[in-house]
Amino acid sequence: MSDRFSNHTSAQRSFPSRRRVLLVDEQCGELSCLTKTLQEHGCEVHCSNGYADGLRQIESSFFDFIVVCQGGPQFEGKQVLERAIEIDRQTPILVVTRCLDIKCYMDAMQLGALDYVERPLVAEEIARLVETHSRPRAARAAV
Repeated sequence: MSDRFSNHTSAQRSFPSRRRVLLVDEQCGELSCLTKTLQEHGCEVHCSNGYADGLRQIESSFFDFIVVCQGGPQFEGKQVLERAIEIDRQTPILVVTRCLDIKCYMDAMQLGALDYVERPLVAEEIARLVETHSRPRAARAAV
């Protein structure tokens, strides 16, 4: 087990059976429809208050699926994507953008993103991706 979890008690290390999803955006309120839909599908949804908070959350907790909003043309969410993959390459990460950008698309896919989609989001489609491409950490640990 990596040293980033050495401060957690054994109770904190037990993994939930339902999927834990992290939504990373500068304005997470814009993802409220997605949050609601994922919760209706039985997911435990965590929202970040910006990219720095998203980084803190992936450093301190486990997630079964991560949605990272690109930000602007500078791909502000790229650091979150890179760090999440560095921590656990098995965690599926979806990058969401307001405007398709081929360079950002290529960066995201080369880093290991599951997909790169443009807003507006179809919440049910994202829920299907979460269901299809993630397994609760407890199930992954059993394999």
